[in-house]
Amino acid sequence: MLTVLGLAWLGAAADAGAYPIYVSNEKDNTVSVIDSDKLAVVATWKVGRRPRGITLSLDGKWLYVCASDDNRVDVVDTATGKVVRNLRSGPDPELFVLHPKGNPLYIANEDDNMVTVVDVETNKLLAEVPVGVEPEGMGISPDGTILVNTSETTNMAHFIDTTSYRIVANVLVDARPRIAEFSADGKRLWVSSEVGGTVSVIDPDARQIIKKIGFQIPGITKEAIQPVGVRLTKDGKRAFVALGPANRVAVIDTESMEVKKYLLVGQRVWQLGFTPDEKLLVSTNGVSNDVSIIDVETEKVLKSVKVGGYPWGVVVGPK
Repeated sequence: MLTVLGLAWLGAAADAGAYPIYVSNEKDNTVSVIDSDKLAVVATWKVGRRPRGITLSLDGKWLYVCASDDNRVDVVDTATGKVVRNLRSGPDPELFVLHPKGNPLYIANEDDNMVTVVDVETNKLLAEVPVGVEPEGMGISPDGTILVNTSETTNMAHFIDTTSYRIVANVLVDARPRIAEFSADGKRLWVSSEVGGTVSVIDPDARQIIKKIGFQIPGITKEAIQPVGVRLTKDGKRAFVALGPANRVAVIDTESMEVKKYLLVGQRVWQLGFTPDEKLLVSTNGVSNDVSIIDVETEKVLKSVKVGGYPWGVVVGPK
C-alpha cells in the first residue's frame, strides 16, 4: 500500500528538509511515514505480519522491520516504500540492533531463547547465541564490542562479546526487562523493567547496578506504571522513559537520576525515537493508535498524529 501523497513525499524527500519518521503498526501490517515538518502521515507501506522492531541502515536507504509472525526481517527501500528482500531471523523476531558500523544485525528471537546474528549484505547467518527465556531488548555499546540482550522471564541483562559471541556476564534486574540502551559515551546502560516498574542504571564495565529508578504518578496505580522504551540525549543529560498504560513519558535528570516531570501522551505508550537533531521525540501509543510528538527542549507535547493499528516501533531517518 502506497498512498498518492506518499508518492509525492518520496519524490520530494530530498528537497523537503524534513525527517521521515517511520512507525511500525503491529495490527495493520504496515509502516506509517510521517513528515517531521508537517507532522502528518504522508505514506503507508505494506510489510510482513505483525511488524514490531524497526531500524535503519546508517545511510537511511534501507528500513529493517521485524515481521514477527512471518519469522523474518523485511528490508524496505525507503526511496520506493517497497519490501525488496528478507533477512533470516529465527522464530518470532521482536527487537534488534545494528552494529555501530552498520553490519551485522543482532536479532532477539523470543520463541527459541536465542539471539541471531545476520550479515545484512549477504544474508548469512553468523551466529546463534543462547540467552535467557523470552529475549527482547537489544542494546550495543558505542564501540560495538558488547551486545546486551534482556530476557523477559529470566529477568537478566546478558552481556555478549561481539567477537566470540559468548555471554561474558549476566546482571539480574527487576521483572520483565524490555529495553537496553547505552549512553552515547558508553559509560552507562539503562534497562527498563516493565512488571518491576523500574529502570536499572548499570555500570557496563563493572556490570553492576548503580541505581534503580522508580516512578510515582498521582492518580495512577503502581501496576499501571510499566517502563518500556528508553532514550537518552546525546549529551547524556536527560533520559526519557515510556511508561506503558500510565500514558506518560518520564523525563529524568541523568546526573541526579531523579524524575523531573511526566509528560501526558497517548494510551499505552511503548517505544520512543528522536529526530537526528534531537529537537523532537516521538512516542508510539499502541491503544490510541497514534504517536505523540514531544518538543525536547521545552519538554512539552506538541501534537498527536494518527497512524495505523497498534503502533509499536519508531525510528527516524536522515533528511
